[in-house]
Amino acid sequence: MSACRWKSFEEDEDRPEKPRRYGVTEIRGPHYSLFNQNLLQDLFESMGPFVDGLKFSGGSHSLMPKSFIKEIADIAHEHNVYVSTGDWAEHLLRRGPSAFKEYVQECKQLGFDTVELNVGTLEIPEDTLLRLVRTVKSGGLRAKPQFAVKFNKSDIPRAGDRAFGAYVVPEPRSSEFIEDVDLLIRRAERCLEAGADMIMIDPDDVCNADAVRADIIAKIVGRLGLEKTMFEASNARTSEWFIQRYGPRVNLFVDHSQVMDLECLRGRKLGKNHSSVLGSSYFLS
Repeated sequence: MSACRWKSFEEDEDRPEKPRRYGVTEIRGPHYSLFNQNLLQDLFESMGPFVDGLKFSGGSHSLMPKSFIKEIADIAHEHNVYVSTGDWAEHLLRRGPSAFKEYVQECKQLGFDTVELNVGTLEIPEDTLLRLVRTVKSGGLRAKPQFAVKFNKSDIPRAGDRAFGAYVVPEPRSSEFIEDVDLLIRRAERCLEAGADMIMIDPDDVCNADAVRADIIAKIVGRLGLEKTMFEASNARTSEWFIQRYGPRVNLFVDHSQVMDLECLRGRKLGKNHSSVLGSSYFLS
């Protein structure tokens, strides 16, 4: 099996320069990986042209000195790499309506370029989510909502519910989760209309160690487009699956150890004879 059935950037056109609108590679930062300034500097000096973004995953920035965060952000910016937050906004909403705006302002001061909003953990009405997206944008940062395919049953609109934006009496939260890709797409579309820059797709139930839900991913890409979506590829097999299926323009979130392999898959001739790691059992219809 060949490494890629699509034309690579080298065969078709040059790899776009940063900042890129497609073919974006975002890497995990602190929380999943232990980074210090020297390691990060070495990483960007060797692979900087292939890295578009660095994410402080899991709210890890909340546990770090502000001076350290600023130093990391400065190093990233020197190599034209944007810096993104991870999950954390849900903790701020408990402090009141002004806390999130203050959080956005602090993120900008620390050097963050993107604020990620994990819709599943926020557990807020859709109009509140759209208001948060607009708050991020008005603060001069990029907004990246993250959606999961499964929704809490309490969040799924029922027949006869009142019009969007109207007040609905809150009900107790359900413990049942239901898969609804159409609801994901509708809410993602509204976030994009409100100014969101990218939609991150939660890997749970879409990409895992054993299989990829090709049907769900195809529906998301078909409606939202490659340029506005990003998928997490937790291993080399998942990265190759995405490149084979959607070509080098797909946006992927990966571990920093996968950057060179991913760039080879995208079509860069980096002197590595990259062979396919996919097995026939990896595909789900």
